[in-house]
Amino acid sequence: MPDAEHTACDAAVTLAFSVLGKRWNGMILSSLGAGATSFVGLRRAVSGISDTVLSDRLAELTGAGLAVRRVEAGPPVSVSYELTDAGRRLLPVLDQLGAWARENLTSPRAANR
Repeated sequence: MPDAEHTACDAAVTLAFSVLGKRWNGMILSSLGAGATSFVGLRRAVSGISDTVLSDRLAELTGAGLAVRRVEAGPPVSVSYELTDAGRRLLPVLDQLGAWARENLTSPRAANR
């Protein structure tokens, strides 16, 4: 039977992956790790993502408190996205996850362990 600590960890991991487990979110967060950028800049950085999905994912990430949308009055009006403190604290975790993937998932043999 799981103990309370294990159950709390499972709940926290489930919560984290409810945001991070969605396709594109890790790539968007990594791209924002380089600094504030526009919607178009993100679309270029995250190859293959549609405008609709990018818009949805940015809304999710801002709603989760990981990114913020900034609007600068114009003309022209300028909109950019950047990481919040919480989003920046996630970058080392994404780096570690990438290192783990390179070490453990780079070959068919490793993926079948």
